[in-house]
Amino acid sequence: MPDAVYVRDAFARIADRYVLTNHVLSCGADLWWRRVVTSRIKKWQPRYLLDVASGTGDLALEIQDECPDCEVIASDFCAEMLAHASSRGLAKTIVADALALPFETDSFDVCTVAFGLRNMSDYEAALREMLRVLKPDGRLVILDFSLPEGILRKPYRFYLHKILPHFAGWLTGERDAYEYLGGSIEQFPAGSAMTGLLEKCGFRETNFDPLTLGVVTIYEGTK
Repeated sequence: MPDAVYVRDAFARIADRYVLTNHVLSCGADLWWRRVVTSRIKKWQPRYLLDVASGTGDLALEIQDECPDCEVIASDFCAEMLAHASSRGLAKTIVADALALPFETDSFDVCTVAFGLRNMSDYEAALREMLRVLKPDGRLVILDFSLPEGILRKPYRFYLHKILPHFAGWLTGERDAYEYLGGSIEQFPAGSAMTGLLEKCGFRETNFDPLTLGVVTIYEGTK
């Protein structure tokens, strides 16, 4: 499991260039991935949504724009990242640890976490905490990296471990933060392993949907 102190410090160091670096490294695909998630959530017409590990607020801002009747709250344990989210127009942010969310039980219609669960020190504890703050029949949506299957898997892993850290290090000056990225993706449960973990934590109606040939995956679960 990732070390929480290292992760917080790493994100604090790359906060100023985080958004640009993500767009460059994904060739803009990260914008589409978030739009896919937002389009699903929009159909549910939630009133209260919590974006956990929101970082610079990319997903929360997309949902805030597309779901004007929904109150969106963004939480993250890295204050430097959330400062960027606020400056970009996110209305409600709160510095909080995903393992101890400062919200009452049964508070939200939807919880989202994009590229954040993988960085948490205890996946199961974080999922149980998100389950707690969801209302009955509330939905959890996870968007995170995964490893593609088939012939793309080997070249993608080469890019992930050999090319991406050099390029990201040049963009941010913090190569070690992106060397960590590849290892975290390798260790993160994917596909049926993740839906199995969701069910273990109490979610039902779980499913997963790979995007971009499996480079990322959307997971859903219902309380």
